[in-house]
Amino acid sequence: MEMIIIGGSAGSFSIILSILKGLDKKIQTPIVVILHRLKNADSSLEKHLQLHSHYKVKEAEDKEVVKKGFLYTVPANYHLLLEENRRFSLDTSELINYSRPSIDVTFESFSTVLKEKCSGILLSGSNHDGARGLKLIAENGGKSIVQDCNEAEFDVMPKAAIQIYEHHKVLTLNNIIKNLNKESYGH
Repeated sequence: MEMIIIGGSAGSFSIILSILKGLDKKIQTPIVVILHRLKNADSSLEKHLQLHSHYKVKEAEDKEVVKKGFLYTVPANYHLLLEENRRFSLDTSELINYSRPSIDVTFESFSTVLKEKCSGILLSGSNHDGARGLKLIAENGGKSIVQDCNEAEFDVMPKAAIQIYEHHKVLTLNNIIKNLNKESYGH
Protein backbone atom coordinates (compact mmCIF):
# COMPACT_ATOMS: atom_id res chain seq x y z
CA MET A 1 0.00 0.00 0.00
CA GLU A 2 1.18 3.48 -0.76
CA MET A 3 -0.89 5.39 1.79
CA ILE A 4 -2.97 4.71 4.90
CA ILE A 5 -5.90 7.07 5.53
CA ILE A 6 -7.69 6.96 8.88
CA GLY A 7 -11.00 8.76 9.30
CA GLY A 8 -12.94 9.23 12.50
CA SER A 9 -15.12 11.50 14.53
CA ALA A 10 -16.72 11.22 17.96
CA GLY A 11 -15.07 8.44 19.99
CA SER A 12 -12.21 7.79 17.57
CA PHE A 13 -9.28 9.72 19.06
CA SER A 14 -8.24 7.11 21.65
CA ILE A 15 -8.53 4.38 18.98
CA ILE A 16 -6.20 6.34 16.68
CA LEU A 17 -3.67 6.70 19.51
CA SER A 18 -3.83 2.94 20.14
CA ILE A 19 -3.32 2.17 16.44
CA LEU A 20 -0.27 4.44 16.34
CA LYS A 21 1.21 2.89 19.50
CA GLY A 22 0.70 -0.59 18.06
CA LEU A 23 2.22 0.00 14.63
CA ASP A 24 5.48 -1.77 13.88
CA LYS A 25 8.36 0.73 13.99
CA LYS A 26 9.50 -0.42 10.54
CA ILE A 27 6.31 0.84 8.90
CA GLN A 28 7.00 4.12 7.10
CA THR A 29 3.99 4.32 4.76
CA PRO A 30 2.54 7.84 4.88
CA ILE A 31 -0.55 8.13 7.08
CA VAL A 32 -3.27 10.76 6.85
CA VAL A 33 -5.61 11.25 9.82
CA ILE A 34 -8.92 13.01 9.17
CA LEU A 35 -10.76 14.01 12.32
CA HIS A 36 -13.83 16.20 12.52
CA ARG A 37 -12.52 19.28 14.29
CA LEU A 38 -13.89 22.62 15.37
CA LYS A 39 -13.08 25.51 13.02
CA ASN A 40 -10.78 27.14 15.58
CA ALA A 41 -9.16 23.95 16.89
CA ASP A 42 -5.82 24.38 18.61
CA SER A 43 -2.70 22.59 17.47
CA SER A 44 -2.48 20.18 20.39
CA LEU A 45 -3.74 17.34 18.15
CA GLU A 46 -0.35 16.97 16.47
CA LYS A 47 1.45 17.05 19.84
CA HIS A 48 -0.74 14.25 21.21
CA LEU A 49 -0.30 12.11 18.10
CA GLN A 50 3.48 12.64 18.15
CA LEU A 51 3.68 11.30 21.71
CA HIS A 52 2.20 7.98 20.56
CA SER A 53 3.86 7.54 17.17
CA HIS A 54 7.24 6.79 15.63
CA TYR A 55 6.17 8.95 12.67
CA LYS A 56 6.97 12.63 12.23
CA VAL A 57 3.58 14.27 12.80
CA LYS A 58 2.53 17.49 11.09
CA GLU A 59 -0.47 19.29 9.69
CA ALA A 60 -0.78 18.90 5.90
CA GLU A 61 0.07 22.02 3.90
CA ASP A 62 -1.22 23.07 0.49
CA LYS A 63 1.04 21.80 -2.35
CA GLU A 64 3.18 19.77 0.09
CA VAL A 65 4.69 16.56 -1.33
CA VAL A 66 3.66 13.42 0.59
CA LYS A 67 6.67 11.69 2.21
CA LYS A 68 7.27 8.32 3.87
CA GLY A 69 7.64 8.35 7.62
CA PHE A 70 5.15 11.20 8.06
CA LEU A 71 1.71 11.26 9.63
CA TYR A 72 -0.36 14.17 8.33
CA THR A 73 -3.40 15.69 10.00
CA VAL A 74 -6.01 17.64 8.09
CA PRO A 75 -6.22 21.31 9.11
CA ALA A 76 -9.45 22.47 10.73
CA ASN A 77 -11.98 23.96 8.28
CA TYR A 78 -10.31 22.50 5.13
CA HIS A 79 -10.96 19.48 2.93
CA LEU A 80 -7.75 17.59 2.05
CA LEU A 81 -7.33 16.39 -1.54
CA LEU A 82 -4.49 14.56 -3.29
CA GLU A 83 -3.20 15.70 -6.67
CA GLU A 84 -1.84 13.33 -9.35
CA ASN A 85 1.73 14.46 -8.53
CA ARG A 86 1.28 13.24 -4.90
CA ARG A 87 0.93 16.75 -3.50
CA PHE A 88 -1.75 17.81 -1.05
CA SER A 89 -4.38 20.34 -1.98
CA LEU A 90 -6.42 22.19 0.66
CA ASP A 91 -9.97 23.11 -0.27
CA THR A 92 -12.62 25.31 1.36
CA SER A 93 -15.67 24.22 -0.64
CA GLU A 94 -18.98 23.54 1.12
CA LEU A 95 -19.39 21.32 4.16
CA ILE A 96 -20.05 17.65 3.42
CA ASN A 97 -22.05 15.74 6.04
CA TYR A 98 -21.88 18.92 8.13
CA SER A 99 -18.09 18.63 8.14
CA ARG A 100 -14.99 20.30 6.80
CA PRO A 101 -12.72 18.39 6.76
CA SER A 102 -14.87 15.67 5.28
CA ILE A 103 -13.68 12.08 5.45
CA ASP A 104 -15.63 11.28 2.25
CA VAL A 105 -13.88 14.05 0.32
CA THR A 106 -10.41 12.85 1.36
CA PHE A 107 -11.16 9.13 0.86
CA GLU A 108 -12.60 9.81 -2.60
CA SER A 109 -9.77 12.09 -3.73
CA PHE A 110 -6.98 9.79 -2.52
CA SER A 111 -8.67 6.68 -3.93
CA THR A 112 -9.10 8.30 -7.34
CA VAL A 113 -5.36 9.02 -7.50
CA LEU A 114 -3.92 5.96 -5.71
CA LYS A 115 -6.46 3.25 -6.72
CA GLU A 116 -5.31 -0.08 -5.18
CA LYS A 117 -2.45 1.63 -3.32
CA CYS A 118 -4.87 3.28 -0.90
CA SER A 119 -5.89 1.82 2.44
CA GLY A 120 -8.84 3.42 4.23
CA ILE A 121 -9.85 2.87 7.85
CA LEU A 122 -13.15 4.24 9.17
CA LEU A 123 -13.58 4.50 12.93
CA SER A 124 -16.17 5.62 15.47
CA GLY A 125 -18.37 8.60 14.61
CA SER A 126 -21.89 9.92 14.88
CA ASN A 127 -22.74 10.72 11.24
CA HIS A 128 -22.40 9.05 7.83
CA ASP A 129 -19.21 10.82 6.72
CA GLY A 130 -16.67 8.39 5.27
CA ALA A 131 -19.08 5.62 4.24
CA ARG A 132 -19.33 6.66 0.58
CA GLY A 133 -15.59 7.36 0.29
CA LEU A 134 -14.61 4.04 1.87
CA LYS A 135 -16.84 2.24 -0.62
CA LEU A 136 -14.97 3.98 -3.46
CA ILE A 137 -11.62 2.90 -1.98
CA ALA A 138 -12.85 -0.72 -2.03
CA GLU A 139 -14.27 -0.42 -5.56
CA ASN A 140 -10.94 1.00 -6.79
CA GLY A 141 -9.10 -2.06 -5.45
CA GLY A 142 -7.84 -0.48 -2.24
CA LYS A 143 -8.12 -1.92 1.22
CA SER A 144 -11.15 -0.89 3.28
CA ILE A 145 -11.42 -1.47 7.02
CA VAL A 146 -14.29 -0.53 9.33
CA GLN A 147 -14.07 -0.53 13.12
CA ASP A 148 -16.26 -3.23 14.67
CA CYS A 149 -19.60 -1.57 15.57
CA ASN A 150 -19.68 -3.39 18.91
CA GLU A 151 -16.41 -1.72 19.87
CA ALA A 152 -17.07 1.76 18.45
CA GLU A 153 -18.08 4.34 21.03
CA PHE A 154 -20.40 5.86 18.37
CA ASP A 155 -21.40 3.22 15.81
CA VAL A 156 -23.29 5.41 13.30
CA MET A 157 -20.26 5.92 11.04
CA PRO A 158 -19.12 2.27 10.92
CA LYS A 159 -22.72 1.05 10.45
CA ALA A 160 -23.27 3.46 7.56
CA ALA A 161 -20.17 2.12 5.80
CA ILE A 162 -21.26 -1.50 6.24
CA GLN A 163 -24.82 -0.76 5.12
CA ILE A 164 -23.77 0.64 1.75
CA TYR A 165 -20.98 -1.90 1.11
CA GLU A 166 -20.86 -5.22 2.93
CA HIS A 167 -17.41 -6.35 1.75
CA HIS A 168 -15.29 -4.11 4.01
CA LYS A 169 -13.13 -5.86 6.59
CA VAL A 170 -14.85 -5.26 9.93
CA LEU A 171 -12.20 -5.45 12.64
CA THR A 172 -11.67 -4.76 16.32
CA LEU A 173 -8.87 -2.38 17.35
CA ASN A 174 -6.42 -5.24 17.99
CA ASN A 175 -7.17 -6.77 14.60
CA ILE A 176 -6.80 -3.41 12.83
CA ILE A 177 -3.29 -3.15 14.32
CA LYS A 178 -2.45 -6.78 13.45
CA ASN A 179 -3.74 -6.27 9.91
CA LEU A 180 -1.64 -3.15 9.35
CA ASN A 181 1.48 -4.79 10.79
CA LYS A 182 0.96 -7.93 8.70
CA GLU A 183 0.77 -6.03 5.42
CA SER A 184 3.97 -5.30 3.56
CA TYR A 185 3.77 -1.52 3.98
CA GLY A 186 6.82 0.67 3.78
CA HIS A 187 9.27 -1.38 1.74
